[in-house]
Amino acid sequence: MRSATLVVTRPSGQANALIEALQAAIASIGASRREMDWPRPQILALPLLTIVPKSDLNTSSAIRSALQTADLAVFVSPNAIDCTMRLLGGDWQSIAGRPIPIGVVGQSSFQALQRHGIGVEANSPTPIWMPSDPTAWDSEGLWSVIQSRFPSWAGRRVVLLRGDGGREWLADQLQSVGAHVEAMAVYSRIPLSESSPLWGEALDTDAENTLWILTSSEAVRHLGAVLKQRGRQDYVAGVSALCPHHNIASSAKEIGFATVLECHSGDAALVRAVVTWLEASLKKPH
Repeated sequence: MRSATLVVTRPSGQANALIEALQAAIASIGASRREMDWPRPQILALPLLTIVPKSDLNTSSAIRSALQTADLAVFVSPNAIDCTMRLLGGDWQSIAGRPIPIGVVGQSSFQALQRHGIGVEANSPTPIWMPSDPTAWDSEGLWSVIQSRFPSWAGRRVVLLRGDGGREWLADQLQSVGAHVEAMAVYSRIPLSESSPLWGEALDTDAENTLWILTSSEAVRHLGAVLKQRGRQDYVAGVSALCPHHNIASSAKEIGFATVLECHSGDAALVRAVVTWLEASLKKPH
């Protein structure tokens, strides 16, 4: 029996916690089985994108200035939070001058805020608005939560903190109801070089026993471009993909993944879905 392979495609820093959670889940499965019955799966890290924080004083100054009149700050991801706080280099409320409400799309971003002491302040904690339902941890879900927070959005000022070339959907919704949106890029995404040696091991796995964990549509598109450059588009036809959002799943199907599984957002949901896939693979005839 060949062991399964899990390919984690997140940026290096973000991937660590997920890989540790997967290792713990694998150990739990292994504890209930004899090793000879179940070769332990291997986990490969293939960071399709690298997050490069902005560090220029102009961006830092622009964010500080925008926060002075903002009615809402929206962080599109944990990366946006970490990179913004690195740029600002101080306590959020002292920089903002008051408890400006913050909007985030999901649990990972909520936890990132807490790591920076935001939302847990002793006096007048910063209000954090996010979808409570894990199935709605995306821009659409956040919009459904915040759209009724103000009697009118006309003239409201929103600071949208994101990466270069981020998705425009939420900004479009806010502008359509009269809000003034300042979108600021606090990081860039650098695609993994086509010549990186990391590709060799990842594209040499047994397709039938491989699950790619895809957490970014942009990363999936880069994967498709590299497969085309290498003449390996056929590789994904027999590989399974796990995606925490329907947009990512659509991108995976577009580049040729024949088996695309969807789950809720967040590491816990990803790990549960991986365990389900692993347990199903154990029942396959070999």
